[in-house]
Amino acid sequence: MLVLKITMVEGRTPEQKAELIRRLAEAAARHFDVPIGEIRTIIYEVGRHEWGIGPMTMAERDAVPPQTGA
Repeated sequence: MLVLKITMVEGRTPEQKAELIRRLAEAAARHFDVPIGEIRTIIYEVGRHEWGIGPMTMAERDAVPPQTGA
């Protein structure tokens, strides 16, 4: 059995997650030469307030206006 674990920021649709699971399972089955039915996929979704980049959460970064090159 092969377990794929994906951690990503929340916000994708169920359809997008289903497509991701399908494509990852197909790729892993080919790459590792294992039956696709033996692959398990777990998606962990993290809120934008719980995911940090540098000193800020993603929610804080979203609130900062983009800098323009002058």
